Amino acid sequence: MPLAEFALISRFFAPLATDSGALSLTDDACLIEENATCDLAVTTDALIEGVHFLNRDPANLIARKALRVNLSDLAAKGARPLGYLLALALPRQVDEAWLEAFAAGLADDQRTFAISLLGGDTTATPGPVTLAVTAMGRVPRGAMIRRSGARPGEAVFVSGTIGDAGSGLELIKDEAGEGPEAQFLVGRYRLPTPRLGLGVALRGAATAAIDVSDGLLADLGHIAEVSEVRISIDAERVPLSGALRGLRGSGLDTIVRAATAGDDYEIAFTAASERDALEAGLRAGVPVTRIGRVESGKGAVMIDAAGREIPISRPGYSHF
Repeated sequence: MPLAEFALISRFFAPLATDSGALSLTDDACLIEENATCDLAVTTDALIEGVHFLNRDPANLIARKALRVNLSDLAAKGARPLGYLLALALPRQVDEAWLEAFAAGLADDQRTFAISLLGGDTTATPGPVTLAVTAMGRVPRGAMIRRSGARPGEAVFVSGTIGDAGSGLELIKDEAGEGPEAQFLVGRYRLPTPRLGLGVALRGAATAAIDVSDGLLADLGHIAEVSEVRISIDAERVPLSGALRGLRGSGLDTIVRAATAGDDYEIAFTAASERDALEAGLRAGVPVTRIGRVESGKGAVMIDAAGREIPISRPGYSHF
């Protein structure tokens, strides 16, 4: 049986990360000293056809999602994006029309986020389309928001709404993407919004943060592990969009599926001051919801209205 993703990283690759800026490979980005007042946050994510996107997804949206999921990592660290590298492995059936659309998607988001392609690599593959983006961003010296800062007594928050992208993927697979609610959810899957403004606003307010890629419960579990705390999420506080409620209802089953689905690319974070957390959301123009608390102990759990822990067998997406 293969090792789980984080056990694999810990066993084989963390021993190679000897520089202090690597943070023992326990965070969303590494930290590189740029000058006396500024650090560089650097992150990379790979996307594979059939795993992270579907072969019928539009090429321009595949490109934009690949860039945005990396910008989302920078957002969770409080960094402003600077530029990115792109590595592409392309099967021979990919034609010029696909590449033109792919490049146009990148150009659109370069204008949106005021960044540039800085380099990369292209190669052929007999397998599916595979692409990897490495994004770099600047953050004031010592201001990067890490996963390791959560402490008992603090509150837990999340931006936006949770579960939209997971439901959107289900609709695509079921070929049931008709109607405004369905289109909204499909759009949330295909084109996430990196919360860059919120990340900057959270500097000094958030004690720990992570972007929600594997699932709200799973990703808060990563904060809990690195911070050596327990995080309890109140199920009824998890924010659901009107579109998700309209199609899936708002019962406990829907909430659990939303909190474990992944691909939301919202920011989940902890803060000692609820006022500071909510004011950061107001400054960024992004809704922020208090969803739980940091406690002594281990792991991340969901609690029902009666205060009982909800049994959940799969807290989020796992690659292995």
